[in-house]
Amino acid sequence: MRLIERCFLSCLFAAGPLLNDTKVVKNIAASSIISLYFRDLGTQISWITVFLTEYTGCLLIYLLFYFRILNLYEAEDINHSSRHLVVHLACICHSLHYIKQILETLFVHSFTNGNTALKKMLKGCAFYWGFTVWMAYYINHPLYTPPSFGNGQTIPAMVCFLVCGAGNYFTNVALVQVHKTGTRTHFVRPTYNPFTWLYKLVSCPNYTYEMGTWISFTIMTQTLPVAVFALMVSLQLIFWAQRKHYKYQKNFKNYPRCRTAMIPLIL
Repeated sequence: MRLIERCFLSCLFAAGPLLNDTKVVKNIAASSIISLYFRDLGTQISWITVFLTEYTGCLLIYLLFYFRILNLYEAEDINHSSRHLVVHLACICHSLHYIKQILETLFVHSFTNGNTALKKMLKGCAFYWGFTVWMAYYINHPLYTPPSFGNGQTIPAMVCFLVCGAGNYFTNVALVQVHKTGTRTHFVRPTYNPFTWLYKLVSCPNYTYEMGTWISFTIMTQTLPVAVFALMVSLQLIFWAQRKHYKYQKNFKNYPRCRTAMIPLIL
């Protein structure tokens, strides 16, 4: 028996756009006759389960490498090397980031579209978990070398990482508070919190801060896996930001023209 959560309606043709729950059929009908198609989207998973699975996996995988529970390194390399400060700081920052993500998923974010296809969760887990394995293996390797400028590079980058993480949290909270009002008559505006002032310049400052965390982590660890991950995440965030920015401009006639999508005055 098929669950109702995996069945959706589309109109015009079988592969047409899916109709959300707020659509009224008579409002989209071009005539007195309209064809509706039931589509089975496969096994559905709640968004909360998706995010918790992705984030928890990233957190645990990194810790497995940090504590060297998995015997992946040569014993001789381990015995003849000592861990640099950046290795410990990187583990703390990485763990804090995903603990924050887990707590936000549980207590901050609200998910209007409650489910997604299981295959999307598997793709997301493969992406995040795969990159976490790559990053954790390199950073926690006994032969890992610290950044070129030592603590003079590591400490400032760590501070930027933490600042961007805080900014991401506070802008997410401001965004959720607007959504919880249940009205679409206004958009997110800066509050008294300095972290939200970025809303004066961009539509998605939470994405700006998120990109900043991974750029900071790249500078902090100076490793190729982190740099590649930061690039991939940044490209995805830019795509989402541009789509939301266009939606805001379309829905709000008084939307500030000075705002760009994600990078102030540029993009």
